[in-house]
Amino acid sequence: MEAGQVAPRSMLGALAEAGRIGRPVEQVLAAERIATRAEVLSAQARHFGAIVLRRAEAPPDPDLVGTLPPEFCLAHGVLPWLRLGETLVLATARPERFEALLPLLPADIGPVMMALTHEADIQDELAERCGAELARAAETWRPEQESCRDFNHAAPAARVMAGLCGALCLALLVVAPVALFGAALALALASLIVAQGLKLAALVATPNRPPDRAAVTLPRSPPRVTILVPLFREAEIATTLVTRLSRVTYPRTLLEVILVLEAEDAVTRAALARTELPPWMRVVVVPPGPVTTKPRALNYALCFALGDIVGIYDAEDSPAPDQIDRVVARFAEAPADLGCLQGILDFYNPRANWLSRCFAIEYASWFRILLPGLVRLGFAIPLGGTTVFFRREALEDCCGWDAHNVTEDADLGLWLARAGWRTEMLPTVTREEANNRAWPWVKQRSRWLKGYVITWWVHSRRPRALLRDLGPRRFAGMQMLFLTTIVQFTLAPVLWSFWLFFAGLPHPLDPYLSQDALVWLTALFLGAEATALLIGLAAVARTPHRGLMPWVPTLFAYYPMATLAIYKALWETVTRPFYWDKTQHGHSAPDGPGADLPTDTG
Repeated sequence: MEAGQVAPRSMLGALAEAGRIGRPVEQVLAAERIATRAEVLSAQARHFGAIVLRRAEAPPDPDLVGTLPPEFCLAHGVLPWLRLGETLVLATARPERFEALLPLLPADIGPVMMALTHEADIQDELAERCGAELARAAETWRPEQESCRDFNHAAPAARVMAGLCGALCLALLVVAPVALFGAALALALASLIVAQGLKLAALVATPNRPPDRAAVTLPRSPPRVTILVPLFREAEIATTLVTRLSRVTYPRTLLEVILVLEAEDAVTRAALARTELPPWMRVVVVPPGPVTTKPRALNYALCFALGDIVGIYDAEDSPAPDQIDRVVARFAEAPADLGCLQGILDFYNPRANWLSRCFAIEYASWFRILLPGLVRLGFAIPLGGTTVFFRREALEDCCGWDAHNVTEDADLGLWLARAGWRTEMLPTVTREEANNRAWPWVKQRSRWLKGYVITWWVHSRRPRALLRDLGPRRFAGMQMLFLTTIVQFTLAPVLWSFWLFFAGLPHPLDPYLSQDALVWLTALFLGAEATALLIGLAAVARTPHRGLMPWVPTLFAYYPMATLAIYKALWETVTRPFYWDKTQHGHSAPDGPGADLPTDTG
């Protein structure tokens, strides 16, 4: 104010906001753009009687990098900058916490003097000097016995067993093809029955009416929230993303959005360089490594995150404006064992074509019926890759994401349950872009299914430990959910073969199936279709897309695409288990103005 940089009226507003959210006023000034970060830093320097250090003007001494671990520096916002004789000049971005930090320093560090710098300068310097080390830690944070990174290094016994199973199937195909077909049919029918029973149980368990949209009351001292947004070759969507995330109503002082880019992604970096980012939004670049996956990028970015709650959005996401407020309010009132909140995903382009309509119906069934029902049944659920929020301690307790798993979200959902953390569905919606081109849809679905196969293998390779961690009920639920998904799509052609009967054509099992058996099979198939129809209609009724109801019966022609995807997934499971088949966004605009702004609660 004395320097004329902030008007008294603006300062009063900033002081009121600082008191309301329990944060230092200088953070409010910078986050709300009342003053620049440079102006705030200069005022802090006068207040604390400390010098200001800027990386561009006086770079830190590289010989001091190892004085403190990079993880410690990032967590506390400090950096050993230079030595003046025996005195270490320790730059900090949080001067109000400097005195409390001193007892945490090593005893042999010597005299310490405080200097001030920007948090960005500390993080940029550590990323440059220690980025490769932090990236390696991000790849291996999850212990090897809990990771899939040894998937392509199977033990000799496992290789022998797989070879014997393959040889047995080939032998049966040559010697007794009818027996092989009959065994496949029995497995497919059992999977179909279990899957439909699980879906009906979830439907019954789902609340009949969605919750009312009550007003949100934040806790007295709201926590800082970090949103991680991994981007890769997203030049078309980058600018729109900034606009959509700017709609959120959570206090800017308490919000941190990190746009996570890969070092090789020059296209997205160039697009963001042309975009003016608000003070609460910044970029973290992930160093190159042996794998380029979303979970590796998330683990790396988490090192630079300051939030007590960590959320994930995808590049094309458009969350409800009050979504983060609702997340914070729910975590504040919930028991301490609530580790994760999963929001509802919906699409802003469901009317683009037939594929997007069917995709929207499928998403409505999954996020509005099946997942809520499975949660109420007490099962562990596979998480979605976006609109998912964690207590930071829960995320760290599970060692983050498996950097090699291409469905890191489903895997993490199970590890949270195994570690004793609960997951709830939160009735708040994020709209995103439906993948509505046939081959890109198959590629995306094949990655999801490959991840399901690998995730099931990771957790089931030590069945006794899984049973001990989950208990019998959730153990059975996990097996039913994952195995039926894999088996149903893989063996779907066996069930399709029964169209030969209905068309009056010869079938391999003609001599073995009586008329009564055909009647029962027909009833089973019709019951499965009726279940899908019932769940689809119930799910669409909970969305703003009521016009999709006439399209629900066409799902019978939609799901066969997933069978093509599972064969691609199984091939890649053997040949390229860690390959991330990237889905490109920005190809389908919202159906109309405002279609990307959620207004329903789910």
